[in-house]
Amino acid sequence: MNFTNKNVVITGGSTGIGFASAKAFINAGANVWITGRNEASLQKAAAEINSPKLKTLVSDTSKLEDIAILEKAISDNGQKLDVLYLNAGIAVFAPLAQATEADFDSQFNINVKGPYFTLQRLLPHLNDGASVLFTSSTVATASMLGGSVYSATKGALNKIATIAANEFAERKIRVNIVSPGPISTPGLENAVPEEFKGHLAAATALQRIGHPDEVAKAVLFLASEDASFISGTELLVDGGYISYGLK
Repeated sequence: MNFTNKNVVITGGSTGIGFASAKAFINAGANVWITGRNEASLQKAAAEINSPKLKTLVSDTSKLEDIAILEKAISDNGQKLDVLYLNAGIAVFAPLAQATEADFDSQFNINVKGPYFTLQRLLPHLNDGASVLFTSSTVATASMLGGSVYSATKGALNKIATIAANEFAERKIRVNIVSPGPISTPGLENAVPEEFKGHLAAATALQRIGHPDEVAKAVLFLASEDASFISGTELLVDGGYISYGLK
C-alpha cells in the first residue's frame, strides 16, 4: 500500500499498536505525527523509528487543553490530514463491586472523551476523502470478567464511530474501527497478570497472542484506497477470539 506524502496523525503512538502503525505508515511513505503523554517515551519511539518523516508531540488525549495543542500544531503545519488514527487508550480491570470512581473517570476520559473531542477539533483539518480509524477492542462485544468499565468505553467508542461514518459521508470521509483481541503490548503487560496470559492465548482459535504489527497491517488496509468502499465497519484482529469463545 502506498501512502507517499500522505499526512497521518496517530494518538497514543509511542508504544504498542500505535507505534507499530507509525512504523508501517512511514515505511509506506507517509508523514506521521505521533502523540503521547510522556516525552521520554516519544523520544524513545522517535529514536527507534529514526525517520525525518516522523514528528512527535506531547499531548494527553484526556485533556481538552492538550487536544488544543495538537490542533494548533496541525494548523500551524499548514497541511491537511489524510489519516487520523485515534488509538490512545488504557485498560483497568476490576470486578464491578470493586471498581473505583478514579478508574472509571480515567478510562472514560482517555478512551471516549479523548477520541471524541480529538476528532471534533481535527475535523476541519481533514482532507475530503480522508480516513478516520478508532482502536476499539473485542471486549466491546465479549463479556470479560472485571472488564465492565473498559468494555463500556469501547462499546461507546464503537457507536461514536458508526455515527461519525454517517455524519462525515458527505465529505467522503471514511470512518472505521479496528478491534484487536489479545495483543502483546505494554498495555496488556500492565493490565493483565502473567498467569492470565496463557488463558487469553488459549481463548483464541489460533491459540496465541497477536503482535502489534499484525494489527498495523489491518490499520493500513482500512486507511488505504484498497478499502475505498468500507466505512462504518468494525474489523476484528483477534485470532478468532470472538468466534472461538462463542463456539
